[in-house]
Amino acid sequence: MSFVDWDKVPVIQLGPGVRIRTPHGERVMISLVEIDAGAVVAPHEHPHEQAGMVIEGRMELTIGAESRVLREGEAYIIPGGVRHSARSIDGPCRALDIFSPIREDYARGVNAYFGKSLPGGSNSSPTHGPAG
Repeated sequence: MSFVDWDKVPVIQLGPGVRIRTPHGERVMISLVEIDAGAVVAPHEHPHEQAGMVIEGRMELTIGAESRVLREGEAYIIPGGVRHSARSIDGPCRALDIFSPIREDYARGVNAYFGKSLPGGSNSSPTHGPAG
């Protein structure tokens, strides 16, 4: 796939108010994330590196123990294995995430890391909201 037509990429519903579209190559995946007003991406972790940028609206992103409110154009990098979560602020938001290596679970249309910890990681499970 050389060019992406977002309207033709299947939508994966991660939970109430959170949707992604995840085209990918062999070693990199992009993910258009849409978070409705009031929706939450619950705390989770995965072994993949994740980088992204808010492209519309505002979102509170927590990486490890640090939280920040990000606006359009602001970016982030999340190392693999680090717990993180997000929520929209004052309305819906959209972000473009990049994963390396690709998330095989997303490539199959599922989310395998919601409520799970990596070996040696925290065993706490999210109490509400969807995963991303």
